[in-house]
Amino acid sequence: MKTVRKYVFVTGGVLSGLGKGVTTASIALLIKLLGYNVTAIKIDPYVNVDAGTMNPYMHGEVFVTEDGGETDLDLGHYERFLGVNLSKDNNITTGKIYRAVIEKERRGDYLGQTVQVIPHVTDEIKSEIEQIANRYESDVTIVEIGGTVGDIEGLPFLEAARQMRLEKGLENVVFVHVVLVPKLSTTGELKTKPAQHSMQELRRIGIQPDIIVARASEALDGDARRKLSLYGNLPENFIFSNPDVDIIYEVPLILHSEGLTKAVSDKLRLNYREPDLSAWKVLIENYRSSTKKVRIGMVGKYTKLKDSYLSIVEAVKHASLNQRVKPEFIWVEATDIEKGNLDVGSVLDGVDGAIILPGFGARGVEGKIKAIRYLREVGKPVLGICFGLQLMVVEYARNVLGYERANTTEVDPTTPHPVVDLLSYQKNVLVKGGTMRLGALPVRLVPNTLISDIYGNAEIIYERHRHRYQVNPAYIDDFESSGFKVSGFSEEGFPEVMELKGNEFYLGTQFHPEFKSRPISPSPIFFRFVKTILTRITI
Repeated sequence: MKTVRKYVFVTGGVLSGLGKGVTTASIALLIKLLGYNVTAIKIDPYVNVDAGTMNPYMHGEVFVTEDGGETDLDLGHYERFLGVNLSKDNNITTGKIYRAVIEKERRGDYLGQTVQVIPHVTDEIKSEIEQIANRYESDVTIVEIGGTVGDIEGLPFLEAARQMRLEKGLENVVFVHVVLVPKLSTTGELKTKPAQHSMQELRRIGIQPDIIVARASEALDGDARRKLSLYGNLPENFIFSNPDVDIIYEVPLILHSEGLTKAVSDKLRLNYREPDLSAWKVLIENYRSSTKKVRIGMVGKYTKLKDSYLSIVEAVKHASLNQRVKPEFIWVEATDIEKGNLDVGSVLDGVDGAIILPGFGARGVEGKIKAIRYLREVGKPVLGICFGLQLMVVEYARNVLGYERANTTEVDPTTPHPVVDLLSYQKNVLVKGGTMRLGALPVRLVPNTLISDIYGNAEIIYERHRHRYQVNPAYIDDFESSGFKVSGFSEEGFPEVMELKGNEFYLGTQFHPEFKSRPISPSPIFFRFVKTILTRITI
């Protein structure tokens, strides 16, 4: 008997950044807890093939998958909520779709037809969605269509979704529309007019939403709910309130309490049983009962858009939630330090520990190096990630080993001491997109080190990477002889982890441990980082 796969399409109206990703992840979690196999797909209508070449200010962080995909940050939400590893294929872009269509046209697969958006592009979109669902053997596939209804670049994807509803039947495809219901500060009234126009535009395209999720600063009142029902052309019991919360892991609890789980299961004709949300309730209780705070300095160059470091922020929260402590993030813009607009001591003196954030390029490098030196010399707990580790190495080479003008060749190709250098196999790489050292790769840990203890004395761990440069192995002896030890190596033999002898927690990783952290199962590195800080401030 052929498996009937079911689909939930999540669309958004009014503006981007509304919370569709968290809503999608929450719906996926709730259906999974009903006992069904679930996967999630993010559709990004931009023409880029993937997010890898984008500046973080354009699109937030680039989330890296196990198989080396450079994807939209919403895949991070899906992985964290579902507790699974997704593939680069779970992120569909206009660039991917059009590349596939053009390749087929060049091969002659269309047998002389005029290639058009309908049916060829829409057929490719539907095929891609179904292939992913089949690959995961998913009972229910949640598909988030990025952007907002009315964006010209999103129209082919909405049309493909409309066609899937027609082809697969009402009981196999559900449309969830996420809308903004703003509250006017002048009158204190929740206004539904933007949502009304959004729903009207969706119907004009040919999609009647089955469920409305209303994002607002507070819970919907009866009047707002009635208006959304009337203008959305669906009963009030299919209008759900999703108010602002302090922590996103409360969203599935709110949506379930509103009745969303039952509504989706009824629409898809799924067998319903009460989902077990006890682990998520414990997280929220931990958050609410936390009385201690840890102040974490976040030293980076994209601090004006916090989503540039979303997975790191969430990893700190995971570690903190599981230790009943609340993190307070102190954002430190490295460029301001570099320009002399921010005094290192005044901003970092009050933090309990700091993370040297990843990034690329020369801007802000000298500011980061000043911050690293201050933190090392005063003995604060420090975690450096990727470029953060590399700049910890540069700082140490300059200020401890005395190597004048030591640098990474990414910033200074003429440095006399290239303590960080381009990976050998990257030297002939000309294409930027998808060519870094990417994905989950083995790291061999040195016994009797901090990192080995953090990972339970494991010999080899697998963590995700995204880099072209490495700590130069030629300088390992120089660093180790003065106490900056290499405690993890790549298969190729270059340093993956370094830690400073005599400092309770001064550790840098070439890999990105944040990408595998989960709210129920925090990253071991972040857990130990927060635990170290907590121990220090409670003594």
